[in-house]
Amino acid sequence: MTQTFSYKHLYYFWVVAKEGGMARAAARLGMAVQTVSGQVAELERSLGHSLLKPAGRGLALTEAGLAAMQQAEAIFQLGQALPALVQEAAGHQTLRLQVGVSDGVPKLVVHRLLQAVLTEPRLRLRCRENDLPDLLADLALHRLDVVLADRPAPADNHLRLFSHPLETSPLAWYGTASLRAASNEVFPACLNELPVLLPSLQSATRHRLDAWLEAHALRPRIVGEFDDSALLKTFGAGGMGVFPAPALVHAELLARYGVHHLGPCTGVDEHYYAIATEKRLHHPLVQRLLPGADNATHAHPTRKR
Repeated sequence: MTQTFSYKHLYYFWVVAKEGGMARAAARLGMAVQTVSGQVAELERSLGHSLLKPAGRGLALTEAGLAAMQQAEAIFQLGQALPALVQEAAGHQTLRLQVGVSDGVPKLVVHRLLQAVLTEPRLRLRCRENDLPDLLADLALHRLDVVLADRPAPADNHLRLFSHPLETSPLAWYGTASLRAASNEVFPACLNELPVLLPSLQSATRHRLDAWLEAHALRPRIVGEFDDSALLKTFGAGGMGVFPAPALVHAELLARYGVHHLGPCTGVDEHYYAIATEKRLHHPLVQRLLPGADNATHAHPTRKR
């Protein structure tokens, strides 16, 4: 890309615009007014437009100047932050961990899965939630260090991915006290009389939940389906319906959402995995998440034909 202007000239223009006049800008820069004026004139010539116009005893921005000022503001604000960023990186003051969270993994479970790294005093954690294919794409581009998911990486993925089992939790049924009182039936027969919330058909556990309901001869009235497990719990806590959730975070569910335990969903478990590329497995914080990482299940790449 051809550079048609000098960033030094742009900087002088930026100072003039912020100060509102040549004299004040020259005083701030410790330069002669004629020098500053000449530098700004050079910038205007290189861009082909006037950036400043007289306004009383000072100067104002033209339309072209407003556009130039917006860009200059962004450029030099980033420049002002650069020394601190370099100092931080050179001093190894932080350990960054960029985590992708599949939208099927409950937020309370995410916090539990990350416990091994949360005690690191230099931790700089960034979590981003999305669907699993998009997260794996970001993993491929090294925008993420690890992905937490409710299923292993697909075997036909084009990357060499390692899916490491972290936790397994049985599911249980929860609901508000008023909803539970609305049925005289014992659990699980009460599910035939109560509105039910379920994870969407894309969930890793939905087909197992459907099989469990069928095995118990239950035909519940499904009033909501959710991709996001946090939304499911939020609507459940609001009394829209009873819902399944991992018993792994039973105490947190009761305390945070104010719901009651209805009964176990015996035989239906949720599995949680940490997925990383071979390179990211060497990240020190990823290593903490993956005790015994050598036993990780490997998702082989698809061979191109």
